[in-house]
Amino acid sequence: MPPNPQVLEVQGDLACFSRPETKVERFSYPVITPSAARGIFEAIYAKPTEFRWQVSRVEVLSEPSFLALRRNEVKEKISFNAVVDWMRGKAEPEPLFADADSETSGSDLRGRTQRQTMALRRPHYRLTAEIRPHPEPSERLPAFEAQFRRRAALGKTFYQPFFGCREFPAYFRLLEPGAEIEPPIPLDLEIGWMLYDVFDLEARNDRDARPAVSLFQA
Repeated sequence: MPPNPQVLEVQGDLACFSRPETKVERFSYPVITPSAARGIFEAIYAKPTEFRWQVSRVEVLSEPSFLALRRNEVKEKISFNAVVDWMRGKAEPEPLFADADSETSGSDLRGRTQRQTMALRRPHYRLTAEIRPHPEPSERLPAFEAQFRRRAALGKTFYQPFFGCREFPAYFRLLEPGAEIEPPIPLDLEIGWMLYDVFDLEARNDRDARPAVSLFQA
């Protein structure tokens, strides 16, 4: 049984799909990356050990335009294992101090810093993806698709979908088969090497999955 395409129209105020070569100052690709598109579908419905999302089409509905802004970022990174220990009651929560300095914290690696971000303004896309069960084929595919469509139609999510950065929320609506749609804009760009994904999509990407970065010529 082949999977049915699931289509979402997504838009927001700002987006930043950072290029890998810009490590400190954020500079966005002109369009959404496949991994960011996959993340929007996973925010609505995901079972990582049972199926994965395969993005099959990205249609751009608004002309890319950039907006330069500055964002306050904390210097520290939160530990995933520490969060798990807090949730299980094995350790006390340790906050990240945004306004700490070297005198009060004893380290230059704490506190916050201002970084330049070249973000996209008013991103608007139509995304198409398919559910690929593990292992294929699976008799549960129709149930997975029906559950996704129910959740998407009601606006239910595991967490707020976002455009690259969590402070840039993405708002979505499910497009039913046969619905009237606007044509994508005639966009012809040589983007260069673009991030495809940060995991091996053929593997079961649970909490122990190792990163596997892949690129493609966009």
